[in-house]
Amino acid sequence: MISVIVCTYNRDAYIYKTLECIANNNFPLDEYEIILIDNNCTDNTVSECERFRKNFPDVPYFYFKELQQGLSFARNRGISEAKGDTIVFIDDDAYVQTDYLKNLKQNLEEHPEAMAFGGKITPLYESGNEPEWMSSWLIPIVSAIDKSPNIVAFEGKSYPIGANMGFRKNCLETIGLFNTALGRTKKNLLGGEEKDIFDRLHRNNMKILYFPTVALQHVIPESRTTMEYIRRMSYGVGVSEKIRCSGKPFQYLKSIAKEAWKWCGSLVLSVLFLIKNQYPKAKAIIVFRWNVSMGLLTKKQYND
Repeated sequence: MISVIVCTYNRDAYIYKTLECIANNNFPLDEYEIILIDNNCTDNTVSECERFRKNFPDVPYFYFKELQQGLSFARNRGISEAKGDTIVFIDDDAYVQTDYLKNLKQNLEEHPEAMAFGGKITPLYESGNEPEWMSSWLIPIVSAIDKSPNIVAFEGKSYPIGANMGFRKNCLETIGLFNTALGRTKKNLLGGEEKDIFDRLHRNNMKILYFPTVALQHVIPESRTTMEYIRRMSYGVGVSEKIRCSGKPFQYLKSIAKEAWKWCGSLVLSVLFLIKNQYPKAKAIIVFRWNVSMGLLTKKQYND
């Protein structure tokens, strides 16, 4: 069985369609379940979930409320409630294709060595246009990934994006759950919990595959295309890496050294964009790198 877990916090504008797209999959009802984890929503999420239950009474759908605030707490609650041997996480503002579950089952059956997976994510800009600052170097800011038209492995420091990822449940019994010191809480932009858990899979020599046919669209509101969002998001990346290295001085120094090296690449890229008269792209790269560095080096508590 496939357990599709949707963790949500105040996304009433999207949550119904997210659930609807999963339910519209042409897939046997006894081979999957939808688990909705409400992480203390204060908007109309509850009523939207009730509307879904009313309109799709036959779909195996289960609603739980997780009182401990934070995405990692919500994800861990979803895992604990899941009955399936495959765990899938889909963002609460993401829309899967109608063949998503069929393709996932087929890929997992054909690749029993895959202990975890990530799928294709295409940004769905609410404005209708890609931001002018966007470049291939910053595409992860909008949680997009198109790694290959073929099934390939995530190797080295590469790993799936949380909007569309999954695990065989038995591998989580070996590596553990999400680190609750990491990940978003309400509106802050901390992260790192996905990098942390996939690093543990890599260290245990567990195979992580990219499935291009396990695809979805991820809604990107205009608020996520501003320079202010880049600043907050990248600062959160830096702080998250510092938290991940807590108590590991060698790993922290290694992260600082890597950040210095990334500055070299960022400066080269920004100059190339300036030569091409693409100022927004150059600015975005420097804003991103600067705030990652500030988050990594800060001594202040993150309250953004």
